[in-house]
Amino acid sequence: MTEYIAILHKEAESDFGVSFPDLPGCVTAGRDLDEARAMAEEALALHVEGLIEDGAQLPLPSSLETIMRDRRFRDGVAVLVEAPARTKRSIRVNVTLPEADLEAIDAYARDHGLTRSGFLAAAARRTLGRSDKPRKGVADR
Repeated sequence: MTEYIAILHKEAESDFGVSFPDLPGCVTAGRDLDEARAMAEEALALHVEGLIEDGAQLPLPSSLETIMRDRRFRDGVAVLVEAPARTKRSIRVNVTLPEADLEAIDAYARDHGLTRSGFLAAAARRTLGRSDKPRKGVADR
């Protein structure tokens, strides 16, 4: 089991932000700490899936001591988030949606640190009542 440190932080007038110091670009947010923690799990799973699909090597997680030496993270709350152990094969599909719906999906996904594919997969799982982790699709757009 590999765990990465996520840093939860709050700026005035904003949601709780989440970032992973070991995974630049892996960010998300939540309205409260519980939602931010849940979104962190989803963002990490999607990011790891994307790295694997791209053939990239997953970085080794840094120690808490190493991360907290960086002044940028000292005001945040550090939490451990488990990376998915095994990823499922993604299959590319073609769907047709009204342009306004697609724009709304893309805006929501972008604002929540998701890809279009990740958002659609998570929405489908919620609708179907499934609880397995989200997986990033091959085609983001």
